[in-house]
Amino acid sequence: MTAKSEDNAYNTWSITSAAKAIAAGDLTSEALVASCLARIEEREAEVGAWIHIDAERALAEARQRDAATPGSPLHGIPFGIKDIIDTVDMPTGYGSPIYKDAQPLWDASCVALLREAGCVALGKTVTTEFATRHAGKTCNPLDLTRTPGGSSSGSAAAVADFMVPVAYGTQTTGSVIRPGAYCGVVAVKPTFGLINRAGVKELSESMDTIGFYTRSVEDAALFLHVLADYPQTDFGDVETLKPKIAICRTTVWDQANSETVALFDSLTERFGKLGAEVRELELPADFDDIAPAQAVLNDYESLRALAYERINFPDQLSEEMTSKIERSLTHSRDKHSWAIDLMQHCKTLLPTLLAEDEVIVAPAAQGIAEVGHVYTGDPIFSQVWNAIHVPSVCVPAGTGPAGMPLGIQIIARCREDDRAFIHAEWVRRALAG
Repeated sequence: MTAKSEDNAYNTWSITSAAKAIAAGDLTSEALVASCLARIEEREAEVGAWIHIDAERALAEARQRDAATPGSPLHGIPFGIKDIIDTVDMPTGYGSPIYKDAQPLWDASCVALLREAGCVALGKTVTTEFATRHAGKTCNPLDLTRTPGGSSSGSAAAVADFMVPVAYGTQTTGSVIRPGAYCGVVAVKPTFGLINRAGVKELSESMDTIGFYTRSVEDAALFLHVLADYPQTDFGDVETLKPKIAICRTTVWDQANSETVALFDSLTERFGKLGAEVRELELPADFDDIAPAQAVLNDYESLRALAYERINFPDQLSEEMTSKIERSLTHSRDKHSWAIDLMQHCKTLLPTLLAEDEVIVAPAAQGIAEVGHVYTGDPIFSQVWNAIHVPSVCVPAGTGPAGMPLGIQIIARCREDDRAFIHAEWVRRALAG
């Protein structure tokens, strides 16, 4: 029997604190992993964040790390893996009965790189079916009657419930950002292509992006630094930062819930009092069709990416997936080309709309997590940003009805992920204070 997690509470430590303690010899990876496993044992029956856990395998991997010389700032840190990401020693089911107990012969690049850095693969987290809309078993750990969002449901819930300090998600529309907002954790959707996708079940070659969850912005920046060889983000100037912020309610503002409207109505004054230079950014008419264009890309490309499954196993696809396939069949190559052209145009246009050093603050979701577990929420407020490949960091932004968290996105130009991190930490502090 695993010890109770509160006996040591290492599972609540930040990545940065735990990694420093491991490097100094004050903590072992085995003790950290054991604490995470204890938390999983206590809560998994209620939360349902995991689809595969092998405690002995994870502990054995942790002992290997303890016997080795640390080779990175993440040495000994356990991580969760969304179950559309291949693993050589754990099944990968893609959230579908078609692949129940399927065992890859390789690790996805993002898994192999973390293992090379000395991290410990804790287990596989629940995903919706092929990272689309058919929900898995996961509940929101902050209110078990509510959705955690999707498609990276298990990863967001596991990090929020202190089962693991970091976990992979993926985003084609809003599948990293929305669960982060719903579960009250930091969610990172990096610049498109920054994290290698080899070994990840493809849905849309134009938009699929590997992201991840942590419980602090600093942890997120450290994780991306090690994983993607991205320059280390310096947070030393956050306290004195006088940021330039463009508040963008997007072209779908009419779909925001009242709690999100109230939050955004307060931002100019709240940020301004802390020295920020704030303005409202209204996207030009060029962006009016970006959401439907993103939906066309998603449908058209996923129809082809899932050709094997829909041709050979149509009876094992959910109603949601079957409807998506039927809708996808109505899109022509010309319509796909129109969507690609619009995406590229808006991607080129966005930097011209921003002042030097300016970032965008936008809603992360319509509002708080909805009651129920069948519907994972609408990704509408992430569509434009995911389509144009920019980095986005979601941070908690207070609470709405029923005390459930609200999230807010901080968006920067492509390849300016460090700017997104620094401003996300400033925004987080501003809204927390």
